[in-house]
Amino acid sequence: MMYGRAALALLALLLAGLTPGDAGGPAWELWRHIPGVFDVVGPRSDGRLLVAGSGRLFLVDDAGTVVPFASGPGGYADDAGAEAYIAVSPGLHVAGSGCDFAPDDAFVLRLHQPYGVTRVAATGSAQPFAAVAGVESLNGIAFDTTGKFDHRLLVSGPVHGRTAIVAIDCRGSTQVITDAAPVLEGGLAVAPSGFGAFGGALVAPDELSGRIYAIDPDGNVRTVAESGLATGGDIGVESVGFVPPGFTRSGKLYYADRATANNPHPGTDSLLRIDAHTMTRQGLRDGDLLVATEGGAIMIAVRCAATCSVTPIIGTPTTAHGEGHLLAVAGQPAAGPGAAPASLNLPAGVAVLFVVLVAIAIAAVAVAWRRR
Repeated sequence: MMYGRAALALLALLLAGLTPGDAGGPAWELWRHIPGVFDVVGPRSDGRLLVAGSGRLFLVDDAGTVVPFASGPGGYADDAGAEAYIAVSPGLHVAGSGCDFAPDDAFVLRLHQPYGVTRVAATGSAQPFAAVAGVESLNGIAFDTTGKFDHRLLVSGPVHGRTAIVAIDCRGSTQVITDAAPVLEGGLAVAPSGFGAFGGALVAPDELSGRIYAIDPDGNVRTVAESGLATGGDIGVESVGFVPPGFTRSGKLYYADRATANNPHPGTDSLLRIDAHTMTRQGLRDGDLLVATEGGAIMIAVRCAATCSVTPIIGTPTTAHGEGHLLAVAGQPAAGPGAAPASLNLPAGVAVLFVVLVAIAIAAVAVAWRRR
């Protein structure tokens, strides 16, 4: 009878929600297919995400409905095939310039001469916004939502083996913060004020060294942490994003998985997603910095107070090819009972183990029932 009770308990746990993804640890969900997807930001004031893919923009609601954005006359279509990362304005006042970034206006890197930024209004009309001189390209963009950079738009670009960080105000005027930052690229983010000694700094990853850097408004560069993850082009840390208040109670994290031919991590042209509660089991907390690799979408969390610590969040390698920002959105509930998301590239051994456990549990329950 003791074995029968144990079998019943095991079966109850399995049926209560243990899935192959749980058995292998937290795993990305292949949520929505978007051709050429390489970045996701937001949410806008209407709750929708702004997504970039194949030189175009899309809006995606929390139900997964994808609609083209700024696709009409006077809209946006540019740099097809390039990683023209994006940012969306939460509505910011730039005191030093006496003007505002309007809510929901989008800003897109322009990756052809003259390098710069294109503004796409919330109505969908597009126009040149700013030119960025002295760079060889552009490879990162983020809004300063904390205020140490005077709530300006920040962009990065390579310069003779180093990186320039340029601040752009709401009138399109530029200021070079530094032109001697280390090599970096990808999804950038400004740290909230509570992020230890790095609060208010621009945080950026370097896939070649695995380091996560903080760039201050005076141009000083500090190392936040060593990621401890694999390094190299198309492999190492590519994207960062901060966990907002309330996320761990109810939220979802999004990441762009771009299809990349002839690559060890070929990707799927999907917007990846994961529920907050699956990451809180690993120790994630509001205010943490999330960092993901380009190759495989492996992810860690960095927490900074008096010192900084690194916590693994997603450790199972996949074939994902991550690009752009990590976007954590608070207030989005977990998938309902009818949802059946697919985990990304679940190791075959884990799936087999799950099936075997279920079969053993069912057989044990059957035997125990006959002996009653």
